[in-house]
Parts: sequence; C-alpha cells; structure tokens
Amino acid sequence: MNQTIVALIARRFLLTLLTLLIVSMIIFTITNLLPGDAAQQALGQAATPETLAALRLQFGLDQPAYLRYVHWLIGLAHGNFGQSLSNDMPVSDLIAGRLPKSLSLAAITTLVSVPIAISLGILAAVKRGSVLDRIVSLGTLSLVATPEFLIATFAVLIFAVKLHWLSALSYGGEIDSFDHFMRAYAMPVITLCCVIIAQMARMTRAAVIEQLGSSYVEMAVLKGASPARVVLLHALPNAIGPIANAVALSLSYLLGGVIIVETIYNYPGLARLMVDAVSNRDLPLVQACTLLFCLGYLTLVLLADLCAILSNPRLRT
Repeated sequence: MNQTIVALIARRFLLTLLTLLIVSMIIFTITNLLPGDAAQQALGQAATPETLAALRLQFGLDQPAYLRYVHWLIGLAHGNFGQSLSNDMPVSDLIAGRLPKSLSLAAITTLVSVPIAISLGILAAVKRGSVLDRIVSLGTLSLVATPEFLIATFAVLIFAVKLHWLSALSYGGEIDSFDHFMRAYAMPVITLCCVIIAQMARMTRAAVIEQLGSSYVEMAVLKGASPARVVLLHALPNAIGPIANAVALSLSYLLGGVIIVETIYNYPGLARLMVDAVSNRDLPLVQACTLLFCLGYLTLVLLADLCAILSNPRLRT
C-alpha cells in the first residue's frame, strides 16, 4: 500500500472523527431543547423542590450547557456514557444489554438482503429492458415508496393474523430452537429486508449498467468475450466502488428503519431503548443511543469510501 493510499485513508478517518464531533454537538443541543424537566420526569410530580434540586446537582443539570457538554465529551472519551436518569444505573450497562440484540437483527438482515439484492441488481442490469428487468424495477420501486410501518402492518396481518405462521411480537429471548429463532427474527427481518433489498437492487443495477456502457466493456465484446466473462471480469470489478456505496447507503437504513420495526414488534433492541428514553426524557440515554446510531452510519460510509478508493485507481489521485 503506497503513501498516497495511506494518506487518503488517514484523511477519511480524520474527516469521520470531525463529523462525529460535530454530530455530538448537534445531538447534545437538540436533546437539551426537548420540552419538560428531566429531573421532574425522573422523580414524578410528587417530588419536592429540595429533592429536585438535589437530583439536578447530582447529575450536573444545574451547570451551564457548555460545561455539561464538555463533561459529557470527556466521559465519552473514557467510555463513560453517564448515568441514566430514569433507571439510576450506568447508561453503558443499559446499552450493553440491548446493543447485541440490535446487532444480531442487523447482521441477520444483512446476510439475507445483500446477496439477494446484488444478484437481482446484476440480473436486471444484464437483462436490461427484458421482462425480468421490468418486474424487478417495478417491484423495487413499489417497495421503496412504501413506508416500513405499512409493510410491518401487512406482515402482521398476513403471517400472524391470517396464516398464524409467526408471532406478531418479537420478544428476543433465548434462542434454543428454530421455532424460537423464527419467532424472534422472522417478522422484523422480513420488514427490514423488503426496503433494503429494493434500495440496494436499484443502486446496484444502475452501477452495473453504467459499467456495461463503458468503452472497455465494448472493446471486450468486440474481441468476442462471452457475456458472463464481460460481466464478471470486466464490469463487476470496476463496479465494486459504486456497489459498496449502494450497500452502505442501503444498510444505513437499518439505523433509522429499525426504530420503527423494533417498536412495532416489541423487539428489545437499542432503538426500542431509545424510544423509551425519549418518552422518559432520559437525556444521557437518548444522547448515547443517538450517538451510537450516528457512529454506525458514519462507519458504513467510511467503509464504502475505503472500498471505492482501494478498487478504483482513479480515486487515489
């Protein structure tokens, strides 16, 4: 790996860290603009003024906003997300119990959606203008235009209410059989995959079509290369960067769509924890969950940029 690539990668990392710092400022500012009193919400309406003052002093709510942000940032640098106001326990402990469940849901959704979406996108691009291409384009466009809560509602009506195949709720307990696995993950994964596959397939199709129309592919065709060789050895290697961006942007949907899916199916993940924290006005917990979602999005974008840089020599200059 030459010095140019190392410099580009280092620059991407620094830009990601700078973006994360700016995002942390925005998160802290917005959460502190939420209506209501966090101390009052934590203690209830029967709390005395002395008790409220003591709680504000304990959690530093009596300090100016900029000082609280600096203390929060220093705590984040040391792996300390603060103390939950509503649960009276470290935020890191609450997140540690929920984050693996959200990562499991995201991993299963990724394993199911990525191969299907890339295959559909490549097939639609190779068979451009055919019946298959029209079906894929119409189906993906319809799914992209459909809100995820509507997909989740139809999934519940069909698979849980009508057919009685799956449970309408996903409790995310111990997985000790295939039946428990299906009850925990089938409905959320189906809902998430519908939109993710549609978005990823459309972007993959566009990336491959762009490469198939390039001059080097035309030269390979004129030299008598078979269609499979043209796609696999000439078009796909040069489409890795755009496909990686398509995968990253589609998977970033998980960070937003999973909030609705976990709420509808009662899945005990990080997004559900954040929704409960917002309703309880638990600012440290809301800030930590939101920052983790933003970190996940920035990580996906960074990985896509690195794939594009390593696969395309033109981007190295």
